[in-house]
Amino acid sequence: MHSKKVLSSGATSSCSRSYHPYFLCAAMVHYIALFRIAKDKAEEEIEEMIRISRTCFHRVNEAHNFRSGRCIDKSPEYGFFISADFESRDKLAMFREDPNYRRFESEVIHAHTESQIEYLFETEPGKDPKYS
Repeated sequence: MHSKKVLSSGATSSCSRSYHPYFLCAAMVHYIALFRIAKDKAEEEIEEMIRISRTCFHRVNEAHNFRSGRCIDKSPEYGFFISADFESRDKLAMFREDPNYRRFESEVIHAHTESQIEYLFETEPGKDPKYS
């Protein structure tokens, strides 16, 4: 049986699970960046990129549900990725200005990759992306 819960915002939830307030945000954008690894980089260096990214990004308040990893295909064009959820494009811009991200970008991304491609997705159904 599901019971109604009153959330801190005053809204009610009829779900039996409890949710973190982050999941109650009305709008979300999902950011994905794919990176082409420099040819001279070893597998151990990619592993270190993953470890460093996870340590760095967990310090950035604007980034939620952060993920990073490497491609497991035989011949990947893009061998490393990062992704995260943001409440808005403004929060993504704040993330890009964060000192932790700037340091990661200069010490890891520029040193170990040749190029990158970025995608931004609206995750709220029916929402006009220009208002994200």
